[in-house]
Amino acid sequence: MNLDNCYNFHDFRKLAKQRLPSPIFNYIDGAADDESTYLRNTTAYEDVDLIPNVLRGVKEVDLSTSIFGKKINMPLYCSPTAVQRLFHFDGERAVAKAAEKFGTMFGVSTLGTVSVEEISKISTCPKMFQFYFHKDRGLNKNMLERAKNAKFDVLALTVDTITGGNRERDLRTGFVIPPKFTINSLLEFILKPAWGINYITKPKFDLPHLKEYVKAGTSAMTSIGDYFSNMLDQSMDWKDAEDLGKNWGGHFALKGVVSVEDAKRAVDIGCTGVIVSNHGGRQLDGSCSSFDQLSKIVDAVGDKIDVICEGGIQRGTHVLKALSLGAKACAGGRLYLYALAAAGQRGVERALNLLRSEIERDMKLMGCTSIDQLNRSNINFRK
Repeated sequence: MNLDNCYNFHDFRKLAKQRLPSPIFNYIDGAADDESTYLRNTTAYEDVDLIPNVLRGVKEVDLSTSIFGKKINMPLYCSPTAVQRLFHFDGERAVAKAAEKFGTMFGVSTLGTVSVEEISKISTCPKMFQFYFHKDRGLNKNMLERAKNAKFDVLALTVDTITGGNRERDLRTGFVIPPKFTINSLLEFILKPAWGINYITKPKFDLPHLKEYVKAGTSAMTSIGDYFSNMLDQSMDWKDAEDLGKNWGGHFALKGVVSVEDAKRAVDIGCTGVIVSNHGGRQLDGSCSSFDQLSKIVDAVGDKIDVICEGGIQRGTHVLKALSLGAKACAGGRLYLYALAAAGQRGVERALNLLRSEIERDMKLMGCTSIDQLNRSNINFRK
């Protein structure tokens, strides 16, 4: 398989699997425990049908929407994800350039492998910094100031990683950051020589937002689960979140909200958005899917703040279903990470182009010419 033969999420996944050593592929692909929430994130969309209208004159379709005070040209953006240069040597640079080309938002993680300063120089599109709240308050302050000085548009505090999820695939493969070459894993790396050559010959892999403060993940190996459990502040509470938002002073969102109660509380502390997400099923297995909770959260706070649906999105129709329930936009990680691993910037651009084309085509088939025409009248709940 090559990039030109990739037409959907599953094709990019297959190509990524061909090109990545098993420990790294399974880090992207895996989730917590039995991975039931990960699977439910996508199957939840199948419990709802779209009801199209016809004869609506759909020659011109406007896919733009506004989130966090910024216009984006399509109602889907690239969620912040960790250690992208581990999947492809260009990492966040490739994703930022692709997002720029499509006029959509791009997120950079605390555990990103390209700094916010560099990203701000190569991308003028709206940018989100995803913030992990560490025990080290000096590190927290430093990251906040760096994102602010780099003119990032949104700060998103991840709130569902108070401890690491039980990611059994990572335990089986021995996945750590930086990668550890053991007798058991060495064959996997040897069988994917292109990845190994790039890893050795390209500029050194590091975590620029952390390296001056912590060794884990930079000069010392760690798993993501151990990082969350040992480095993040498990005493973080609503007051900490409120103070962080005030110190940021701009658009502020909580990422990882699935309960109505928490969404309401987010409004109370001054958030301008919530990202309905369960961390791709990688934290609490058996928790509800993002889509299953979306309408309840929209009903509770959708008239006050932006509600984003993140998780399980593989098709343009998934995006339309979420927008019909009241989401302002959708977001995803794996939907572009497989493509990044498969072919770098070209892969991400192809993935975004296919999704944009699907959304536009499906909008026409729905009889809609703008995002605001999607609503619950064009949805049928099977249950």
